[in-house]
Amino acid sequence: MQEQEYIQKVTGFKESSIKNVVKLLSEGATVPFISRYRKEMSGGLDELEIAFIRDEVKKYNEIIARQKTILSAIEEQNQLTSELKTKISTCFDPVLLEDIYLPYKQKRLTRGEKAKKLGLEPLAKMIMSQRGGDPYQMAEKFMKGEVYDEDQALEGAKDIISEWMNENVTCRGRLRETFEKRSVLTSKLVKGKEEEAEKYKDYFDHSESISRVASHRFLALYRANREGLLSLKARPDEESVLQFMERFFVKGNDACSDLVCEAAHDAYKRLLRPSLENEILSKTKEKADAEAIKVFGKNLRQLLLAPPLGSKRVLALDPGFRTGCKVVCVDENGNLLTNTTIFPHPPQKEEAAAKAKIAQLVQAYKIQAIAVGDGTAGRETETMIKHIHFDRDVEVYVVREDGASIYSASSIARKEFPDYDVTVRGAVSIGRRLMDPLAELVKIDPKSVGVGQYQHEVNQTQLKETLDDVVISCVNTVGVDVNTASPYLLSYVSGLGPALAENIVKYRTENGGIMSRDELKKVARLGGKAFEQAAGFIRIRDGKNPLDNSSVHPESYGVVNKIAKSLKVEVKELMGNKELLAKVDAKDFPETDAFTFNDIIAELKKPGHDPRKQAEVLEFDHRIKTIDDLKPGMNLTGIVTNVTNFGAFVNIGIKENGLIHKSNLADVYVEDPSEFIALHEHVSVQVMEVDIARKRIGLKRLV
Repeated sequence: MQEQEYIQKVTGFKESSIKNVVKLLSEGATVPFISRYRKEMSGGLDELEIAFIRDEVKKYNEIIARQKTILSAIEEQNQLTSELKTKISTCFDPVLLEDIYLPYKQKRLTRGEKAKKLGLEPLAKMIMSQRGGDPYQMAEKFMKGEVYDEDQALEGAKDIISEWMNENVTCRGRLRETFEKRSVLTSKLVKGKEEEAEKYKDYFDHSESISRVASHRFLALYRANREGLLSLKARPDEESVLQFMERFFVKGNDACSDLVCEAAHDAYKRLLRPSLENEILSKTKEKADAEAIKVFGKNLRQLLLAPPLGSKRVLALDPGFRTGCKVVCVDENGNLLTNTTIFPHPPQKEEAAAKAKIAQLVQAYKIQAIAVGDGTAGRETETMIKHIHFDRDVEVYVVREDGASIYSASSIARKEFPDYDVTVRGAVSIGRRLMDPLAELVKIDPKSVGVGQYQHEVNQTQLKETLDDVVISCVNTVGVDVNTASPYLLSYVSGLGPALAENIVKYRTENGGIMSRDELKKVARLGGKAFEQAAGFIRIRDGKNPLDNSSVHPESYGVVNKIAKSLKVEVKELMGNKELLAKVDAKDFPETDAFTFNDIIAELKKPGHDPRKQAEVLEFDHRIKTIDDLKPGMNLTGIVTNVTNFGAFVNIGIKENGLIHKSNLADVYVEDPSEFIALHEHVSVQVMEVDIARKRIGLKRLV
């Protein structure tokens, strides 16, 4: 099967789209670039579809490489027939491929291999044929060397037969299907682990069909098993499987058939069951991983595309009790202006001095907004801030702290603020997150931003690849101001990477900024291909060409100039003028394909449009300070902090987040919570139940 045929079979996309996307990828084009600027070639495929093709190309190449390895290994054994070669070369199911290879795979010295070395394989063939005769009489002929009696010979023969059964492709395939459809997943408490496993109490004696287990529940069980707290099994009914084995292998009703029956039972219990049980657990884990990673990716996208406050002067606080609240002021570009520490909470209780200091800083540095971290003492600090009388209107925002401590201790933070400690860096990060969440969060490992589900249990390579794709997509969707962006943000721009990002920062510093996209070509080592991939996602604010601050690619500037000329206006007059643009007819510009033309017109109507919403202030209920203040029936406001496939977690202004289970999310059945609720969404909820001992809060969404 050729690469394109394989990808088409898996994806179902058009042949021409696949061919063009594969070609573009091989030439170094990125997923965002193909999705945005090569729609005519991809047939309008979106980023997810293009990434799907990219990933399937990788899988195809891995299968081809595995086929070659297997063919080479069997050929070295002089057992490669033309029929076997065809069978392997045409198999693109990785599991079936390994089944075909199993009889030829180099193994450790198994019981069957030992028996073969004792010369018992002919005896095994005689018994397996089940053509009648006395097995003991057959075994007499093989009593030589280290084979001392008939029983030993027959046991060895059965070991050989068991391994043949284990390696039977058809049998394994049928049993694999049984394990997938009929296995029951069971978990049991490991003796003596009652106290350690308390949080898994619901699973101390649990069973359910493995084909229906929810991904989040399986990952919880998997974690508990990995921690040595619960044992985990996945098996179908043993009696029915053994009956199948007998029907499949036992062909007669004599003494040889009885031995074959015994070998079949041994093959299942000793070889097939452990192998297939591990396989179904691994397959279920892969499925659970994929679902959890998908949820993580959706949440990360929403987090990165959270509403920015924009370029305003911000006072940010990283709250604390004993160690005080670290305060910083940053300018419109996120540069640190000053920092100090206040102690408004116990044990110091210097609230009056703290309020005075904050008021002074707001006035002195012309502060326009205040960001309060949502960690320890966050609610108390927010309340205090809201009781300060300022000389101007200042909005107060609560900002999630997840990952701020990771950033503050990172090499990136040390490089940005070599003369300040981690507390100052953390507070700066909180302030910058309010101004532009995307620009700040790209500096942090996505796994540390607090929106995942069992992220430490899932496949780490797949998680990283998916989250990297999300970050790249978000950065290029929004676009990047080349003159203010950090090298970390620039590194995610299509076609750049860390080295070119550093070169851009160095160039703009040495030359007082970059005034046009075309000037990017002067940056060291930024060649034609990198320029092609990156230019459309770079923004030049107040530059020489107004199109440089839009998503129109430089390769389409000629078309825009032609449109402006046809309307007898300058390009800058055309931008944002919907009435003028409504007069443009695509037929007058046949040199441009329909996809590109429509994108150009859409961008000219809203040039440089930021797809993100504006930041909003959320007011928590002032009556609620701790979980003890909650009562069932209360109606509250909150902000969604995490979305899982079993519901959404909501910050209602206290330390503990409440959970809206998906059954309480809407008046209809909810399969995927992310279709009904989004990260950072402001919601109205009703308290359903409060478990103070377990610190659990059940909520219902109010529509």
